Amino acid sequence: MSLENNKNLRLMANAIRFLSADAIEKSKSGHPGMPLGMADVATVLFSKFIKINPSAPKWFDRDRFVLSAGHGSMLMYSLLYLLGYKDIDIEDIKNFRQLGAKTAGHPEYGHLAGIDMTTGPLGQGISSAVGMALAERMLNAKFGDKLCNHYTYVINGDGCLMEGISEEAISLAGHLRLNKLIVLWDNNNITIDGTVDKANSTDQIKRFQAVGWNTIEIDGHNFEEIEKAILKAQKSDKPTLIACKTTIGFGAPTKCGTSKCHGSPLGAEEIEAMRKNLGWTSAPFEIPADVLSAWRTAGKRNEQAYEKWSKEAKAAGKEFDDIINNRLPKNWDKELLALEEKCIAEKTKVATRKASQMCLEKIVPAIPQIVGGSADLAASNLTFVEGLKTITKDDYHGNNVMYGIREHAMGAMMNGMALHGGVLPYGGTFFVFSDYLRPAQRLAALMGLRVIYVLTHDSIGVGEDGPTHQPIEHLASYRAMPNINVFRPCDVVETAEAWRLAIENEHTPSILALSRQGLPMLRTSAKENLTAKGGYIISPCKGKRQATLIATGSEVSLAVEAQATLKEEGINVAVVSMPCTELFDAQPISYQEEVLGSSPRIAIEAASKFGWEKYVGLNGDIIGMDGFGASGPAEELYKYFGITKEEIIDSVKNCLGK
Repeated sequence: MSLENNKNLRLMANAIRFLSADAIEKSKSGHPGMPLGMADVATVLFSKFIKINPSAPKWFDRDRFVLSAGHGSMLMYSLLYLLGYKDIDIEDIKNFRQLGAKTAGHPEYGHLAGIDMTTGPLGQGISSAVGMALAERMLNAKFGDKLCNHYTYVINGDGCLMEGISEEAISLAGHLRLNKLIVLWDNNNITIDGTVDKANSTDQIKRFQAVGWNTIEIDGHNFEEIEKAILKAQKSDKPTLIACKTTIGFGAPTKCGTSKCHGSPLGAEEIEAMRKNLGWTSAPFEIPADVLSAWRTAGKRNEQAYEKWSKEAKAAGKEFDDIINNRLPKNWDKELLALEEKCIAEKTKVATRKASQMCLEKIVPAIPQIVGGSADLAASNLTFVEGLKTITKDDYHGNNVMYGIREHAMGAMMNGMALHGGVLPYGGTFFVFSDYLRPAQRLAALMGLRVIYVLTHDSIGVGEDGPTHQPIEHLASYRAMPNINVFRPCDVVETAEAWRLAIENEHTPSILALSRQGLPMLRTSAKENLTAKGGYIISPCKGKRQATLIATGSEVSLAVEAQATLKEEGINVAVVSMPCTELFDAQPISYQEEVLGSSPRIAIEAASKFGWEKYVGLNGDIIGMDGFGASGPAEELYKYFGITKEEIIDSVKNCLGK
């Protein structure tokens, strides 16, 4: 590499450094250390290798880039501005971290076209990138190199590698030999609290090698070494970790190499000294014309490749276009609707986990984008059906992922697959283990992704496995999370309706909380998707309504049984099934009032009582759990915890003063 080339690259890298330092200083908030330290690596990657087109930022066959170390967001924003993305200008850089700005404190998917993922919670980025790389290999197997053949690049730091989720994800990436995944590790030995060796002595090189990765060690400030490493990584038959030895805060005279520049602005005096140190004479937020021109030229490198791909994509036809744009096939739910009618006619009694499997048997053949999986619980979640083929390192032409016992990685990888496009992912585990999924689920909700979680064994009905396996607070906690639909269906029809809603809602993740125990068929018609209303009267009363029973899932049938007994005693109650409180809350107030009625209300759910107060009010009652569960047969547990027909009847009478 010539001295002149090195000089140009250094100037391009310094443009990143000073845009980052000046924006963070103006904001009086941010993390300058990583952008300064990784500017050289990013310059080589984005000016020479990464396949993107700022004029067509959502090009399906572009390389994906994940800034897993999301606190270094000014590196990302500087790159997007310098490369010439149309939706970011210098004013956006100046407004870094300000309310309403596109340039948020951490990169947010949807704020700017060049951001492939919301990052910030450490470990989520690198783990989701594994899902992106897997999606690329699956679609490559289906459509070939001309239509889908790209890399997934990640920049991460020590924090991402210390978070436990990274172990699950890199292990599976190595097992599946996802060789189009290249991770650039900012190996600077600094975290917020000091040097890495104060808390960690893991040999990351040996760790990655142990799980089947190719590893390369370089000087992260040597342009020639960076270029050679990326070239070598591209030719590997394994995923690659490039350990880039860098100096955090490179160029800042007194703060570089220390935690002082990790999470705080450098200060005006230090930035002025950095300008002298690096020979940068431009004023804040000004980039020399020749340097900006070099970056804009780099941004146009792939325009011809994009035009060539566009012609290939057009020639590929409607199937490819529909899949990469996440369009569902016409009448995809025809067989699902037929299943509902059949089960109503036959009064099918099954656990809703079994009902879900019955639905999947109709869904999987109808939707080519669907990709299933389970965290080693397919036999219990019933997520595997005929028509699914398991992906292996030798054959990516499949639609089922064996995640192993890796819920953390499964959640993040499903996000990555959904973000990549062309894939509609669902994954299963026990509901109680959704705690391992939660950080990824929160990001899915924040990003507005269509990801579906099949979470079975949804209550104390789990029985003998005991309180460690019985979800209690989980329904309430997910109902508190914005933009996630929590479905707890009561029979086959509601399960099918929930699946339809989950699949058709493109911008909201969905949880299907499903029973282990068999539940009777309660619905008598499937002409209207009543689950779409969130709550509805599943069993009306004859005569004036004296009370309303509100229940979900396995407790709806209990409420219907109590209704029948109360009727014999001359007490008229209506039963409301509430499979999804989020969708019910979105209905007009007039509809909510009509369904819930003005008489006393009693909510029944074999889980935490928290949250039901808003529906029952001060004059109602909640039958549910105040503590954790216990080990024993399910029917005995329901009696022990007072979730019974008799308890419901007593509650109604108490509310009515009888």
